[in-house]
Amino acid sequence: MPRERVVFVHGAGSFGAAAWPRQHGLALDYDCLFLRRHGYDAVAEPLPPDLETDIAIIREALGGRGHLVAHSAGAVPAMLAALRDPAGVSSLVLCEPAVFSLTRDLPATTAHRELLQPLFDAAPGPSDAQYQREFVRRVFAAEAAAAPDEAGLRSAARLRLQQPPWDAPLDIVPGVPTLVLTGGWEPLYEEVADFLVSTGAEHRQVGGNHRPQDTDSGAQAIREFLARRHGES
Repeated sequence: MPRERVVFVHGAGSFGAAAWPRQHGLALDYDCLFLRRHGYDAVAEPLPPDLETDIAIIREALGGRGHLVAHSAGAVPAMLAALRDPAGVSSLVLCEPAVFSLTRDLPATTAHRELLQPLFDAAPGPSDAQYQREFVRRVFAAEAAAAPDEAGLRSAARLRLQQPPWDAPLDIVPGVPTLVLTGGWEPLYEEVADFLVSTGAEHRQVGGNHRPQDTDSGAQAIREFLARRHGES
């Protein structure tokens, strides 16, 4: 019997299998595909995001029906792919999802928009490294590497090309079992999780800051949720 398909959609940082180090073992039980979204490449110059291309990549990877696991900005095309064809998605796992268009007028998301919109507006101005440093300072209250290597510079260039996530044309995906994982470090993502819970999603706060899927509890939560959905593909 064919194994169930699980498609992993990365966020704005690492991509492919490198973005999911704690989920590689799931390939023993599932047909796992670790995607690379449009514009992400280890060698080629970064390209501007293309939401429609990402949606097409995800839908093709699902192969008719499967589970979707997405992180951060990757949750936007993942949810849109599920909206286009909810019958093709057995379940959704959203790790700190940046689906801020669903909560754009709630307090934490409003504060986040007010903090970052000027940076998006000024994106053509500063260098890639300058933009990355300011983005990291505003979002994580931390300092980015002062002298990034070649991969770091490519990542910085890619970051500067991103569009505000609160402008994405999102809606709730009807009838698709959904698990939301958060790290408990940032009210913004807890606000998003609370909203999704109000629409029927499950929520687990498992630590790990912005990468809850890397914690023992987060990895186990994903495995257990997929196991409960087993046979529904």
